[in-house]
Amino acid sequence: MKSITARRRHPLARYAVLFLALLLFGGGYAFLAPVGGKADASIAQGANAVDDIAEGKKIFEATCASCHGVNAEGTAMGPSLIGVGAASVDFQISTGRMPAAAPAAQMPRKAIAPVFELPLDQRKPGQPTIDTKKVAQVAAFIQSLGGGPTVPTDADVDPATGNAAKGGELFRANCIQCHNFVGSGGALTGGKHAPDLGKASAKEIYEAMITGPQAMPVFNDSVITPQEKRDMIAYILAVQNQPHPGGASLGVIGPVTEGLAAWVVGIGLLVLAAIWITAKRRQVND
Repeated sequence: MKSITARRRHPLARYAVLFLALLLFGGGYAFLAPVGGKADASIAQGANAVDDIAEGKKIFEATCASCHGVNAEGTAMGPSLIGVGAASVDFQISTGRMPAAAPAAQMPRKAIAPVFELPLDQRKPGQPTIDTKKVAQVAAFIQSLGGGPTVPTDADVDPATGNAAKGGELFRANCIQCHNFVGSGGALTGGKHAPDLGKASAKEIYEAMITGPQAMPVFNDSVITPQEKRDMIAYILAVQNQPHPGGASLGVIGPVTEGLAAWVVGIGLLVLAAIWITAKRRQVND
């Protein structure tokens, strides 16, 4: 017993205890800490090679650097792109929002810029097609600067693995304040707006949730899980494909707006008919 007590009083005992505590703390943290997700595991889908990053840098310098800076550090014309990730680049370019002709409160969806269109001999008849390789190369360059969310895989955005009913509940809880009940969009403050989701693809919807473009908040996996994202995609695509047997969709809200339109138009026509009949009869009597 005395020998143990003597060892405790040894001058090096305190350092040994401190070293052991640090070792246990560091080892426990390394064991329990979450590992890096796929957002930083790769550069970008289909563009991981160093050559692709170099080629993406050339395209970026020619088409994007005037607003975002040569090294994507940002300028007075455009924000920094360091850390936004490949998914953000893929979303912005594939929807035609970038490159932008001029800065604005919000960049609308538009046709793909010519630099990102396929050559004429590779296009589908009568329709330009986006050059996905060029987009992936620019995305790889941006990803190499500071990481960030990567482009989702086909499995990540597969609506067949989602539940549209659950997705509708999630959409109504998180998105209708801006996008309307069925994703028709709506006006926001400061000249911004929530875009119509009628043309959005499954990949674009997923990318928007993980990157938060423009006025949209970021819904990372801790807020909305990947499965819940697929549920929401399934709902949005189901609404997109909803038939409109009556002709005009009227916001796809349902019988309330359809009944209101029928009432206003119907009653309006009846009132006009009554005025016309009364005026004609008055003319005859005169």
